[in-house]
Amino acid sequence: MKLFITGISTDVGKTIASAIIVEALEADYWKPVQAGDLHNSDSHKVKSFVSNGKTIIHPNSYLLNTPVSPHFAAEIDGITIDLKQIMEPETENHLIIEGAGGVFVPLNNTDCIIDLIQSDYKVIVVSRHYLGSINHALLTIEALLNRKIAIGGIIFSGEENKATESIILNKTGIKCIGRIEQEPYFDQNVIKEYADRFREILLSL
Repeated sequence: MKLFITGISTDVGKTIASAIIVEALEADYWKPVQAGDLHNSDSHKVKSFVSNGKTIIHPNSYLLNTPVSPHFAAEIDGITIDLKQIMEPETENHLIIEGAGGVFVPLNNTDCIIDLIQSDYKVIVVSRHYLGSINHALLTIEALLNRKIAIGGIIFSGEENKATESIILNKTGIKCIGRIEQEPYFDQNVIKEYADRFREILLSL
């Protein structure tokens, strides 16, 4: 199984969700493009959160120095992101792929994050409630469906908002994988608790 984790925006909880899914499936993890925070990247975070002995963290295809949109971070570094250089790692294991920001975050002048999603991937959308999040969630899901990209489900992250969550689920009909509460902290034990909670539904995708 190959699951692509995207968000309705930035800072909605993609990396925590990715770590939970990685732990639940004892899957491999790959973030194709990392912009900024190179000494505490999302790959570092996922590695610190998972406790199973099977997961392999695969190298990023692009490591960019500045925490801005990848297309601009690449320009600052004097390079251009080339989709042909983003090669999916070979593995016999499940693979969790984490995007950057939302689906239309630009990688270069022509390609966006959504262009990294292959036909054999299923997408899990991570949503967090804020003013405008319903619009962002519905736009994200519609964009994926318009490209005939399979959606495995949605994970809600942060404080619960039933009005927001119910309208997203009712209007899209997609499956709710679960919710990640606004925890005081995340560590291996907390990640494992969520992994145990989500495992059955993830294995059914």
